[in-house]
Amino acid sequence: MGLGAGCWIQPQAPSSGSVQCFESLQNLRYTAEVVNPPAELLRSRGIQVTAQRLAVLRAVSCAPHITADAVADAVRSEIGSISLQSVYDTLGLLVAEGLLRRIQPSGSPARFEARVGDNHHHLICRTCGRLVDVDCAVHAAPCLTPSNGQGYEIDEAEVAYWGRCPECVAQSRATEAVATDTRRPRARQTARAGRVTSRAARRDDTPTA
Repeated sequence: MGLGAGCWIQPQAPSSGSVQCFESLQNLRYTAEVVNPPAELLRSRGIQVTAQRLAVLRAVSCAPHITADAVADAVRSEIGSISLQSVYDTLGLLVAEGLLRRIQPSGSPARFEARVGDNHHHLICRTCGRLVDVDCAVHAAPCLTPSNGQGYEIDEAEVAYWGRCPECVAQSRATEAVATDTRRPRARQTARAGRVTSRAARRDDTPTA
């Protein structure tokens, strides 16, 4: 099976290693530690191991920032029938146990990812909705301090950077260039028509002998 960013790796030996995973934003990369198999992770948290829970874990780990609907589709393709409510319940359990992370971008369905515990943030495209990981500049939580904490014991800050992804920027510039090239011939035609009209007007105003 192919390795997606954040996929669980089945160790070949008891010792742990690491694998390079990639996100497609200017070759953004991070190192994901090889972890125990999903079944062992569930048992370590006292969670009963079921085919549904294992399939949900695999679906999220191999498709970062996946929606619950997409998780349901992936799980059904692996184990057969499962209700969307069961998927939501499983996702909620795994998020509560710290095995998955839930992200809620404004105006978008909730997304889920298996990259947890490293205080990373996200870049979100306003145009296409693409969401990618970006490492925290401070590398420690909380990475931001409010001007007035109002007595809260703050341990985390969620940061979302909004803008346009490189592909949407390039597409927008290409569209603008085509529009500019289309307007130029019309402008030249209008200018020529104006000159012809001006010459005709001058001829009409010339007195006759």
